[in-house]
Amino acid sequence: MADKNNSDSIISEESENNKNNLPKVFHHVPPEFSSILQPKPSQNFHILNPGCLPSLHQFIATNPHQASSIVAIVCSHVYTVTPDLLQLLPSLRLICSSAGTDHIDLSEYRRRQIQVAGIGNLFSDDVADMAVGLLIDVSRKLSPADRFLRRLLQPSSCEFPLGSNLTGKKIGIVGMGKIGSEVAKRLEAFSCKISYNSKNKKPLVSYPFYSTVLELATNTNVLILCCALNDQTRHVVNKEVMLALGKGGIIVNVGRGGLIDEKELLRCLIEGEIGGAGLDVFENEPHVPKQFFFLDNVVLSPHVTLESFNGISNVVEQNFEALFSNKPLITPII
Repeated sequence: MADKNNSDSIISEESENNKNNLPKVFHHVPPEFSSILQPKPSQNFHILNPGCLPSLHQFIATNPHQASSIVAIVCSHVYTVTPDLLQLLPSLRLICSSAGTDHIDLSEYRRRQIQVAGIGNLFSDDVADMAVGLLIDVSRKLSPADRFLRRLLQPSSCEFPLGSNLTGKKIGIVGMGKIGSEVAKRLEAFSCKISYNSKNKKPLVSYPFYSTVLELATNTNVLILCCALNDQTRHVVNKEVMLALGKGGIIVNVGRGGLIDEKELLRCLIEGEIGGAGLDVFENEPHVPKQFFFLDNVVLSPHVTLESFNGISNVVEQNFEALFSNKPLITPII
């Protein structure tokens, strides 16, 4: 028995040494998503799981020997890797972002020759489905109708505001990339009249093009935001755009919360200057303004599905395997 215990101890020690010699991957995502988004264990890398530490800063402060050997990081738009952190990560070769790049200083990563991988078109169908679902819900007032019936109110005691049809609506899509194209494809089935705004006119897109979001809003009933967030698109939907959309207008945002001036949106919704909004993203995620909770002309979504999480985990894992096998990344950004 003593020989067996000794043998098991030697094997365990060898396994630990092998693990310590592997390249280190840091899992830098909110604790509630850690177990879902974590890639599977691999023979090519070792995942550092910091438990419930809220920041990479704290992990580096308490584990400086580990930090110097971190080669790759998974991050989200909530937990980012700022330029000041890069100075503390001399071995870093890859950042895998689980959602967009608006939280990443791409020029700084290029300068340091650090690769960045995204998730490609993983969410395109998912987000397009959500955009149309939110639009139908806001337009037909499905969520308020559900609450109305659950309260068992009699129609005579409370006037329920009726919704409107989606068929034939004039839809303006902001950002005619993969997601915008998928949204348009779905809305064609409702005989919607689609037009769009994008950074540049798309030569292969037949829908009418408007060079500004204000012009698009002036000529549509609905704005669906599918574009990226950057310095040019932050608060691209402002008070002027909302007023141009009008009292019956609807805004659906499946892009980034910062695309909309959220304070102005709340004011316009409360004062009835636009008809409604369907929001899958928020300006200061994960925090959602409480005023939204009391408005019947707003539908809120938590921005996640089970398939999305599983898909992210697989893409991240494939990018790590590619990096440590000296192969091209699966979904490179830079």
